[in-house]
Amino acid sequence: MRDDLMEILCCPMCKGDLTLSVTRRVKDEIVAGTLTCTKCATVYPIEDAIPNLLPPDERD
Repeated sequence: MRDDLMEILCCPMCKGDLTLSVTRRVKDEIVAGTLTCTKCATVYPIEDAIPNLLPPDERD
């Protein structure tokens, strides 16, 4: 995931803003981390540079 994607992402549950926490970055790409909604506090993982924006109860 690239940093500039943050400009267009929002929480799919409540449309709130997301805050980014990076745990691993390779060059200009975020490979691992989390996106957390500032409104409903839902946490979305970033794994293998792909944000998983499915609701928590629909994830594997």
